[in-house]
Amino acid sequence: MSERTLPPGVIGLHALPSDHHDGPWDSMIVPAGTKERLLGTALLVLRQGRLLSGLSGAPHGLIMLAGPPGTGKTTLAQGLAQAAARKMAPRGATTLVEVDPHAFPSDMLGESQRAVSRLFLDTLPEIAARRPHTVVVIDEVEALAVRRSSASFETNPVDVHRATDAVLSGLDQLRAQCPNLVLVATTNFIDAVDEAVLSRADLVMNTTLPDEDVIEQIVASSLTELAEQWTGLMPLAQDADLRAELAKGLRGLDGRRVRKAILGALTVRTEVALDPNRLTADDLRRATQLDYLG
Repeated sequence: MSERTLPPGVIGLHALPSDHHDGPWDSMIVPAGTKERLLGTALLVLRQGRLLSGLSGAPHGLIMLAGPPGTGKTTLAQGLAQAAARKMAPRGATTLVEVDPHAFPSDMLGESQRAVSRLFLDTLPEIAARRPHTVVVIDEVEALAVRRSSASFETNPVDVHRATDAVLSGLDQLRAQCPNLVLVATTNFIDAVDEAVLSRADLVMNTTLPDEDVIEQIVASSLTELAEQWTGLMPLAQDADLRAELAKGLRGLDGRRVRKAILGALTVRTEVALDPNRLTADDLRRATQLDYLG
């Protein structure tokens, strides 16, 4: 299906597992147990969802990743889809559906509700019927499921409530229609997500800024990747004391900015940009100074 024929609100549709989706899951450096818990939650629904659907506390197949920007929520969500698809591959392919929540709000009274209802009741079940397993990723879900108790009356509170009601109804009906579907939602502002939506989540996982140990691992990973391209950097990549020193200077940054800081060391001097093999420890130190990062 080409982008021109994608249903309203759907911005990506992929068959998994696929080699070009490899990488994000393995490259993410997160606290121990994080990936296993995410993967276990997804696999339980993908594999056992139909059998669990009769339980009084049956899973909704909803995973919520909450945390500040740059903590890897979207990368984790997309990587989770590929990792789960690889595990489920012996039983058939997986469809990854990417949804843009900002495509739904409308100034027309009731239109948001109708659009959201179509997504959950028509579009997603139709897509899910094509393959045995489905993973749906919705970034910034707070745009779709606004916390009704704090909805601003400066906007259209009636339509906000109706759209969130449609999400809740859609989640319940989607569970009944597609018990083997997993929906991974991300939010930068969990307090903006409606309480009833959060209560339906099988797992709410908070992503946080990396601590110093994790930063050191990210530094090591980044330097190793550079050394694979320019072998003269291997001694820097293998210098444990240097990695620890750099990690201290990068405290408080998210993983993305840590990697960009290491990459940015190649731009400290023009001769290094032209020949990265000339990178030095001092270049790395300069790149990790807060006044240099800006």
